[in-house]
Amino acid sequence: MSDCDLETSVPDWLIEHPETWAVFRELGIDDACGGKSLEYACCQRGLNPESVIATLRSHIERHAKGERGTAKPTKHDFKEK
Repeated sequence: MSDCDLETSVPDWLIEHPETWAVFRELGIDDACGGKSLEYACCQRGLNPESVIATLRSHIERHAKGERGTAKPTKHDFKEK
């Protein structure tokens, strides 16, 4: 599916998987973020990195299958507990 992981920068995620742009926007993760890793960007927003990456991968899989109309994640779904 993807070689992107928590250490991959947000811009590299978007280059590799432009379909994830809406997820990043919904979560308030800056798509430029100075080239910081996804994990760093999540922590800066108070989001659980593992939950975010699971959602991104799920979104990529659904997109590859051509699925539409799935519920959008909200920031509340990813807050650190």
